[in-house]
Amino acid sequence: MRIARFIAPCLFSLSLCGLTVEAAAPLSPPSGYYAPVPQQQKQDQADACPSTPTPYTGTLLFRSKYEGSDQARTTLNPEAEQAFREQTASITELERGVSQQVMRYMRDGRPQHLSCALGWLNSWAEADALLSTEYTHTGKSMRKWALGSMAGAYLRLKFSSSQPLARYPEQTQRIEAWFVRLAEQTVVDWSDLPLEKINNHSYWAAWSVMAAAVISNRRDLFDWSVAQFRVAAGQVDEQGYLPNELKRRQRALAYHNYSLPPLSMIAAFAQANSLDLREENHGALQRLAERVMAGVEKQDGFEEQTDHQQDMQDLRKPAKFAWLAPYCTLYTCSAAARQRQQEMGPFRTFRLGGDVSQVFTPRAKDDS
Repeated sequence: MRIARFIAPCLFSLSLCGLTVEAAAPLSPPSGYYAPVPQQQKQDQADACPSTPTPYTGTLLFRSKYEGSDQARTTLNPEAEQAFREQTASITELERGVSQQVMRYMRDGRPQHLSCALGWLNSWAEADALLSTEYTHTGKSMRKWALGSMAGAYLRLKFSSSQPLARYPEQTQRIEAWFVRLAEQTVVDWSDLPLEKINNHSYWAAWSVMAAAVISNRRDLFDWSVAQFRVAAGQVDEQGYLPNELKRRQRALAYHNYSLPPLSMIAAFAQANSLDLREENHGALQRLAERVMAGVEKQDGFEEQTDHQQDMQDLRKPAKFAWLAPYCTLYTCSAAARQRQQEMGPFRTFRLGGDVSQVFTPRAKDDS
C-alpha cells in the first residue's frame, strides 16, 4: 500500500482536539542533485544525437556469462558471455548513452544533450520496454541495473534548481510513469528471497528502486529500498564480511567492494530524508567498507576466509570505487580511503547515473 499521508497524533491530553491530516514530506535526493545547469558557454555545433537504440520489448530470458560454472559463479563461459552481450546490447547502449548525455548537459548546458537523453528515454517508455515478466536471473538483473542507471542520471534533471524538465511535461510524465512500473516490477523480482540468496544483486535492486522512489515521491518504494538495506546490514558479520559474497571465492573481495556502491547510495539518500542508517547492525556499512579497504591493501583476511587467492583485476578500475563519493559524506573517511579518492577520482559510472563525485562534493554537502 502506498504511504502518502499520516494522521498527526493529538498532543493535548484530556482535551478535545480534532484530527489533522498532513502530507508526508516530499522525498529528496542529497543536496548535490539540486545543482543548477551551467550557462551555455560555447555556441559551436554540438555533437549530433545518436540514433535511439531499439527499445527492448522481448522476454528477459538472457544467458548468464557464468553459465556452467559451479556454485561460486566465478568461471566465465565465453560463448554464453558473447550471447549475453549480443542479447543486451541495446539495453547497455541506452544506459551508457543516457548517462553520457546527462553528464554533458550538466557540464556545458547545451539543450541538445538534454533533448537527446529525454528522446531516448521517451522512446523506450512509449514502447513499455524492459517490462517482460518472463525472465532468467540474468534478465531480472539487467532490468534493475538499467533502472538504476537511467533513474540515477534522471535525478539530476528532475531536481536541478534550473528546472530543465519544465519544458517537457508530456515526456517527463511518460518517462517517470515508466520508471515507476520498472520499480514496481523490480520489487516483485527481488522480494521474499531466502537469506542465503540475498547478495549484491538485491542491493543493486534496492538502489534502483530508491532512485525511482525519490523521482516519483513514492514512500512505499522508498521504504522497500530501506528494508533491503537493513537486510544487507544484518548480513555483515562482526569482522565486516558478507557471507554470501565470500561464496564467490577468488572474487569475494571484488564482490564485497561491488556491494558498497548501492548500499552507500541508499544510505546517502536515506540521510537526505532524515533517516540515518549508519548505525544499522552496529555500524555495518562502515564495518564492511573498512574491511574492503583493508582487503584492497592486504588480501590475507579474504584469502583465509575463502581459501583462495583474490582476483584483483576489477579492483584496478577507478569506477569500482565510486562508492567512496557518497560514503565519505556519511563518515569521516580513513587516510587510505581519501588517498584512493584522490588517486582514482573523480568518479564516474553509468551504473550510479554518471558524475558521482560531482553530486557528492563537500561544497554541495555544505550548502544543504
